[in-house]
Amino acid sequence: MREPLVDRADGLRRCEWWETADPLLLVYHDEEWGLPCHDDRDLFERLMLEGFQAGLSWLTILRKREHFRRAFDGWDAERISAYGPEDVGRLFGDAGIVRHGMKIQAAIRNARQFLEIQQQMGSFDSYIWTFVGGATLQTPAPRGPQDVPARTPESDALSKDLKRRGFGFVGSTICYAFMQSVGMVNDHIAGCFRATPPDLPARR
Repeated sequence: MREPLVDRADGLRRCEWWETADPLLLVYHDEEWGLPCHDDRDLFERLMLEGFQAGLSWLTILRKREHFRRAFDGWDAERISAYGPEDVGRLFGDAGIVRHGMKIQAAIRNARQFLEIQQQMGSFDSYIWTFVGGATLQTPAPRGPQDVPARTPESDALSKDLKRRGFGFVGSTICYAFMQSVGMVNDHIAGCFRATPPDLPARR
């Protein structure tokens, strides 16, 4: 079994999963994954990308990320919510993104539901963070990848509520990956420079 941490020339210790020939994953590990995000457009983008990632590697999505942004108007939910058949055809013919009809249609529906939440709650940020009490869940850093769950009661609750509101491709596993990404939980491995302190209570 590989060590969960690796040392780099910069002296920092990191989770094992970032190590790849592609630097995109290193930047994502260091600058995004597990850091609290409260910007509505970024939250929407991350949730949509997690849905598009289903069945694929995350590195595939990172490599297509900039093209996704161009194809989906910078993840502007108002513009996406107005997409019609011509836009669906354009997206389905775009080799720069994941060309999956159901996921594309879901992203358009999700944009409409996202706007409804903004109208009801003031912001998507205000809504989404209620599922962890408004702050990153305080749990100790996992000791290794085997200690990182695929879903939790919080992701189950988020998935259930998003589905109730009409969102698609928001199963509990997708929601938990989203929660990890935006810092609602911090699943960096113990010893990683982005991990939570070791003196926190046990994971629920």
